[in-house]
Amino acid sequence: MAIVNVTPDSFSDGGQRFDAAQAVDDGLRFVSEGADIIDVGGESTRPGSEAVPEREELHRVLPVVERLAGAGVTVSVDTRRAVVARACLDAGARIVNDVSALRDDPELLPLVVERGAAVVLMHRRGQSENKYEGPAYADVVAQVRQFLLERAATCEAAGVVRQNIVLDPGIGFGKTPAENLALIAAGGKTGAGLYPILIGTSRKGFIGRLTDVKEPRMRDPASIWLAVEATRRGAAIVRVHDVAGTRQALAISAMMR
Repeated sequence: MAIVNVTPDSFSDGGQRFDAAQAVDDGLRFVSEGADIIDVGGESTRPGSEAVPEREELHRVLPVVERLAGAGVTVSVDTRRAVVARACLDAGARIVNDVSALRDDPELLPLVVERGAAVVLMHRRGQSENKYEGPAYADVVAQVRQFLLERAATCEAAGVVRQNIVLDPGIGFGKTPAENLALIAAGGKTGAGLYPILIGTSRKGFIGRLTDVKEPRMRDPASIWLAVEATRRGAAIVRVHDVAGTRQALAISAMMR
């Protein structure tokens, strides 16, 4: 899954793809480099970020989704809002990637059911405004697993088919570096063998804290290594900035195995 942030303020690539044409060009390039899914987002989730008005988020992402989906690309829309998700699904998106695990907008779960869309449910501590705050976990892997399995069960009870559910432990969202590493190490076990796991570590702040590398784009070597390690431990999807580098590393890892 390649990251295409159509935002001015994302922590790593904010402003790089704020122009829709540039975002589309980069999305198509990522596909040529080996991306299976392009994840298009119009609202930053970095620490300290503020919510974007619904109309603005839609203005950012919809032209990009339309053009990528029209070119036959498998598109995921990274949103917490049913209005945005509906318009993007209408435009050809096939996946809703929600950092709130369908909690922030009560209309989003019925929409996913209605459209038969795939969904990524991410673990996030608290609400949007305090997603990085809270007490430490007693057992981060067990507690995150429990939360994700409960959200998945809620979705299935509402009518989402199990094959359309992916779980994301929310690396970097209200976790310490050690807790992030524990969740990566848990890999596919976080889904209890029932659901595929998505791991997103690319360029995140905890890498900087562990390595003292402050510039996000300079964290690609560690990001690629973590993507390989996550897949080795059972993750089904990795969400990345450097598609070509990650593909190359994953290919060699597969050959070694």
